[in-house]
Amino acid sequence: MPGDILIVDSVATNRIVLKVKLMAAQHRVHPCENTAMARAEIEKALPDLIILDVTTDSTAALAFCRTLKQRPETTLIPVIATGSFPDPGDRVRALEAGAEDVLARPLNDQILQARIRSLLRARDANLELRLREDTRRALGFAETQAGFDRGATVLALSPEPRFLRCAERKFSSCRNIKVRGAGFSTGTGLPDRLSGDLLLVDGRDKAMPEAELYRLLSELRSRTDTRNAAILVVLPEDRTTIQAMVLDLGANDLVMEGASAQELVLRASGLIADKRRNDALRDTVQSGLRAAVTDPLTGLFNRRYALPHLENMADRAAEANHQIAVMVLDIDHFKAINDSYGHAAGDEILQQVAGRLRDNVRAVDLLARIGGEEFLVAIPQSDADHARQAAERLCRVISGAPFYVGGDAHAIRVTMSIGVSLSGPGPAPVITRATGATGELVRAADLALYAAKGSGRNTVSLSAA
Repeated sequence: MPGDILIVDSVATNRIVLKVKLMAAQHRVHPCENTAMARAEIEKALPDLIILDVTTDSTAALAFCRTLKQRPETTLIPVIATGSFPDPGDRVRALEAGAEDVLARPLNDQILQARIRSLLRARDANLELRLREDTRRALGFAETQAGFDRGATVLALSPEPRFLRCAERKFSSCRNIKVRGAGFSTGTGLPDRLSGDLLLVDGRDKAMPEAELYRLLSELRSRTDTRNAAILVVLPEDRTTIQAMVLDLGANDLVMEGASAQELVLRASGLIADKRRNDALRDTVQSGLRAAVTDPLTGLFNRRYALPHLENMADRAAEANHQIAVMVLDIDHFKAINDSYGHAAGDEILQQVAGRLRDNVRAVDLLARIGGEEFLVAIPQSDADHARQAAERLCRVISGAPFYVGGDAHAIRVTMSIGVSLSGPGPAPVITRATGATGELVRAADLALYAAKGSGRNTVSLSAA
């Protein structure tokens, strides 16, 4: 997932080397010599992630990090602090200032790239939660959150009982965190029932095959009782070769054996907070709000939800200097389907179309039914080429296989036409973002839809600038 990454480092060589490595991974990179330049870059456009060197002037760097975490518009930007960290307390101070991760120089490229991928995934989930909460408030459904902290459970997973005792000592200062243990051994798998907000996985045993640790993480992410838990893996300092794979297989964070209790607690607390935000994201979809903003036939969001949500998406895109793509999709000759097969068959077609669309968009995308046979899709961080490819793929998803309706499972061929518009900035087609311009984006996509219908249907048309 390419992102906009801001590098803040006073050493020119460090900036150049890091820029080359990140650009090779398709990231867009903005190098800055100092925090003043970084602030100016942030004012122009919000980055997706910041790599902040804290070696040369740690006081200024950590103050910069604290300021980022205090401002609502920048608090969700992940920060990776880099430096030499000769004193373990230096790592703790960076984490206390708000850094999501701390990496010692020289940077291992594989580990850095895996850390970036992991942090960008977490950032996307947090942004989606904020976006949904903004939409809830716009609809008048937001509720005041209780201040009571119900506490959290850390489940220590290890073949050694002393690992549990060590974890209990390190979390002993946390009154709201309870530590429990569960054992496992190579080849025997995990216990049948596991539960915890954070899974603290013991990966210190060098005799454990790497494949076994990978299998363990994959199992934890696939099980219904642990798939939504945060995972923190403890590794020996010298097992650098597996760190990137551990992160990519589902671990949210790593901590090295021998890390201080303060560092362990800070990392764990951050992961537990992220886990609860993700829980809240799922709860918003499952709550009573759903009935008010959901189309009862298809289960998709309805127009009442879609337009305020789209407005929030456009606002976020404008702040971050990104584009969003808006698609209006319409089933071709839907009246003929109703006339030929009856309205019950038409309803089944709508439900199945909604299902195919839902299976082919991401959680961060907006999908809604906004009219009889008309749907809306909005894709953040898109451009003209990406939007066209996505729309053409959705056309193929609908036309590629027949729909079966009725008791006799009658096969009906269905196609869909799609009109697309994009918000600024970027190359044409562009709709300038301004107050109330969400309606203009939808109208432009609707006009492009008419062009798609006029050019033979089952096709995609992009709006002109």
